[in-house]
Amino acid sequence: MTQRPRLGIALIVLSTFVFALQDGVSRYLGAQYSIVTIVAIRFWVFAAVVIGLSMIREGGLREVTRSKAPWMQLARAGLLIVQIWLTIAGFVSLGLIPAHAIFAINPLLIAALAWPVLGEAVGWRRGVAILVGMFGMLVILRPGLRVFDPAAIYPLAGAFLFALYSLLTRLVARYDDAATTFFYTGVGGAVFSTLALPFFWTPITGAIDLSLSAALCALAMLGHFLHIRAYAAAEASILQPFSYFQLVFITALGLLLFGETLDGWTVAGAGLIIASGFYTARKTG
Repeated sequence: MTQRPRLGIALIVLSTFVFALQDGVSRYLGAQYSIVTIVAIRFWVFAAVVIGLSMIREGGLREVTRSKAPWMQLARAGLLIVQIWLTIAGFVSLGLIPAHAIFAINPLLIAALAWPVLGEAVGWRRGVAILVGMFGMLVILRPGLRVFDPAAIYPLAGAFLFALYSLLTRLVARYDDAATTFFYTGVGGAVFSTLALPFFWTPITGAIDLSLSAALCALAMLGHFLHIRAYAAAEASILQPFSYFQLVFITALGLLLFGETLDGWTVAGAGLIIASGFYTARKTG
């Protein structure tokens, strides 16, 4: 499989921006309605769109659903759904920025697991860059971080599950193309989220909330498509420092829409994260 690290980096950074917007919408809706309801609606639309796109492409549904690793694809979908539930619960319980502070250990978890799961070497330079990025995250979110709040288990567990999901995304790219993986993400996610829906259904009402639900669906599809394409283009250990860009976008979102404050620690931490990302990019050649 041809590696294109610079393309992978560009795609992963773009995906972090889309995911930050998605998280802001999720944080708002999650405080108003059942999290399971929000996620189920999101994946129903996702599944409908991906099925439609699959039907009109060459080979149709038969070609797209032909996976060489179907159980791995389904495992990805299941991990993703549970991860989303837990992470949105963290947004609602802790707030957007504190939850992301904890969730940001996800790239470090991926880098640590890249060798045992994927057999990808993680050089010492990349390791140092990842640690610098993690330190930058702590600098940004140190003030007011409620690490010992019991609700911290939500984003912590979500980070671990998303690390496994990301590594499986990279692993299935060895067997299936992006269209097949995208199909299983949408359809598998819709199936798993629907299974829990009878116990947690709450109707979404009001023009604004319905519009935000539609926007959430679009952002989720775009974000996961970019994420899949990124991992098909480059190794997991290369991409991880750039996942920290989501912290920068989340900080901006919190400042503009959620009434959070920007201080010198945030600016300094963001600088460390961006510097570590660009250093790693230079080392990938």
